[in-house]
Amino acid sequence: MRITAEGQVTIPANIRAILGITPQTEIQFIEEGGRFYIVRDDDLGNKGDLGRFRGIATAGISTDEILSLTRET
Repeated sequence: MRITAEGQVTIPANIRAILGITPQTEIQFIEEGGRFYIVRDDDLGNKGDLGRFRGIATAGISTDEILSLTRET
């Protein structure tokens, strides 16, 4: 991994998937014994328990189609 001049690094897709990191997810870097860990900042509580699922649906149909499936016709 390479760090940009701005100090940025890309977190690989497989790691983001394991950690449940999606765009706009808040993370923290935690240092323990000279090692750093990336953790989701779930303590903020601004996304709720289901926030980690935001933006990952792959139903292949529109929101209106999904809603019509859940409503009585």
